[in-house]
Amino acid sequence: MKFMIVGKGGAETEAGTLPSQEVVDSMHAYNEALAKAGVLLAAEGLYPSSQGAQIAYSGGKATVIDGPFAEAKELIAGFWLIQVKSREEAIEWAMRVPVPPGSDGIGLDVWRVFDASDVPDDSLPADEREREQALRERLGVDTPGT
Repeated sequence: MKFMIVGKGGAETEAGTLPSQEVVDSMHAYNEALAKAGVLLAAEGLYPSSQGAQIAYSGGKATVIDGPFAEAKELIAGFWLIQVKSREEAIEWAMRVPVPPGSDGIGLDVWRVFDASDVPDDSLPADEREREQALRERLGVDTPGT
C-alpha cells in the first residue's frame, strides 16, 4: 500500500524561513531511515504558496488563483510518499517525523494513495489495465500494489 505523509505549513514555511541545521539533520536522518527500510518512494519540501497557484472551477471553467494564499495553516510544506504493508505502519512512520521546536499546531496528514491495483480485476477492462501498465513501465514506476 502506498501512503502520502503530508507536512502542514505555517507562518515560517510561508515566509520561506529555512529550518535550523539541527532540524535539517534530523530530517536527513529520518529520510535515510525510510530509505534503509525500503519504504521511501519520494520526499520533497515545497516552496511557499507565493510561488504556487490554485485552479478553481466554476460553471465548467477553470480560473487560476496566484499565491500567496490566506490560510497558511491549510497549506502543505512538504510530503513523503511511502510504500508499506498497512495503514498502521504508515502512521508509525509518520509519528517518527522530526518536529521542530515550537511547532505546536503544525501537523501531518496520512493519506492512502489510490492506484489501479485497488480496482478489482473484473471491473476494469483489460485494455485499460494494459494501458495503465504500459504508462507505468514508460515512466519507470513500480507496478501498483507492489
